[in-house]
Amino acid sequence: MFDKILIANRGEIALRILRACKELGIASVAVHSTADADAMHVRLADESVCIGPPPSKDSYLNIPALLAACEITGADAVHPGYGFLSENARFAEILADHNLHFIGPKAEHIRLMGDKIEAKKTAKRLGIPVVPGSDGAVGVGDEAMAIAQQIGFPVLVKAAAGGGGRGMKVAQTAQDLALALSTAANEARSAFGDASVYLEKYLQKPRHIEIQVLGDGRGGAIHLGERDCSLQRRHQKVWEEGPSPALDAAARAKIGATVAKAMQEMKYLGVGTVEFLYEDGEFYFIEMNTRIQVEHPVTEMITGIDLVLEQIRIAAGGDLPATQDEVMINGHAIECRVNAENPVTFRPSPGKILQYHPPGGLGVRIDSAVYQGYVIPPYYDSLVGKLIVHGKTRTECLMRLRRALDEMVVDGIETTLPLFRALVRETDIIDGDYHIHWLEQYLAGQSAS
Repeated sequence: MFDKILIANRGEIALRILRACKELGIASVAVHSTADADAMHVRLADESVCIGPPPSKDSYLNIPALLAACEITGADAVHPGYGFLSENARFAEILADHNLHFIGPKAEHIRLMGDKIEAKKTAKRLGIPVVPGSDGAVGVGDEAMAIAQQIGFPVLVKAAAGGGGRGMKVAQTAQDLALALSTAANEARSAFGDASVYLEKYLQKPRHIEIQVLGDGRGGAIHLGERDCSLQRRHQKVWEEGPSPALDAAARAKIGATVAKAMQEMKYLGVGTVEFLYEDGEFYFIEMNTRIQVEHPVTEMITGIDLVLEQIRIAAGGDLPATQDEVMINGHAIECRVNAENPVTFRPSPGKILQYHPPGGLGVRIDSAVYQGYVIPPYYDSLVGKLIVHGKTRTECLMRLRRALDEMVVDGIETTLPLFRALVRETDIIDGDYHIHWLEQYLAGQSAS
C-alpha cells in the first residue's frame, strides 16, 4: 500500500479522495493555488503545498510544480481525481519516470481512449456495439459527404480529441454539412490543438447510458451496473441516476457482460466508464472515460462499493473487491449537480456563501467542499456540490430527493437548486420518460413562457 498520496486536484473530488486516504490509513498531501488557500481539502489534509497562482495552467496543470510537491513531502503516489491531468497519458508516464505511482489506468489505455477515433475502432474490435459512422478522421470535401450520405442524415460531427461537447456540431441536411465540419474543426483546434473530426449517425431521442467498470490490470474486470445521464445541457450532465428507468434486467446484464469482457481482454487497470447512446433497444458506444467520474456516487449508493477507495487499493496491486456474481444492485440513487449558476441563464455566480445548510436524513449524501463563509472562486468550474439520494425504489428516491432539495440552503450566490426543485416535480421525470435532448427542450419552453 502507498505511504503518502498527493491529491492533484481541488474542490469536492479532492475532499472525496482525502476521505478515502484517511479510511485506508494513508497520509495525504493537498496541493492548491493561491485562490484555494482556504479550501476544505487544504484544511483537512495532513500536509499542503501551494503550487502556483489561480490560473489552472500555472497551478493544477503545472506538472513541474506537482513533481516538486511530491519531492518536498515525500509522497509516493498521485491521485489526479477528474478533470485537470486525470486523462493525461504523458503525466502518468512522467510520474513513472520519477518513481511515483499514478492512481489511474495504464498510460497506453489513457492515450488509446483519449483518441475518440481509435477508441471507437478498439471498441468495435472488442465486440462493443458502436454508432454507425466514419472509420477515421474526415476532410471537408466529397469524402465527408459520401460517408454522411451512406450513414444517413442527420449526422454528428465530432472532434477526435474532444470532450465536454466542444468540437461537436449537428448537420441536419447535406446543405448543413460543410458549415458543421468547418465549425467543429475550428472549435477542436482551439480547444484541443487538434482539428481532426469524424462523423457519426445522429440519433433522434437516445438515452445516455454509461457502464461503470473496475479492472485489476491483470485480466480481471467487473462491471457495477449502469448510470443514466440523459438529462444534459450543452452536452454537460446535470442529473444522473441508477439503475436507468429505460433498462430491464436482461438489457443490463447483456451490455454489462459485453463491457466487462472487453475490459478483461484489454487488461484494464482501475476505474473507468464506458458510455453509450441507447435507442430502440440498441446500445451504441460513444467514448470511454479513463478516470473516476463526477457521478460515481450513484454507483456507490446502489452497490455499496467505495470506488475511490478501491481505485487506490487496486493501483497498489490489490485484488478486485468482488466477483461479478457478488455485485448486487440495491435500490435506486439520483445525483443532482448543484452549480453556482443562475438557474435560468446559467451565468456563473462566484462569490461568498453567506448561509449554507446541507440536507440530511436516511439515504441523503452531500459531496461538497463548501462551507458557510467560503468564497466560490471565479477561476474554476462552478460546482457547489453534489446531492445524492438513495431509496429502496425509484419512487421513494424521488420523494426523498424532493424533500432534500427543499431542505438545502445555499445563500449569497445564485445556484441551480430552483431548477432541480422544478425538475423533480415534472411528470416526464417522475415517469422516467426523458432523453438527451429533453432538458434543453424543457429549458427552451421555460424561457419562451
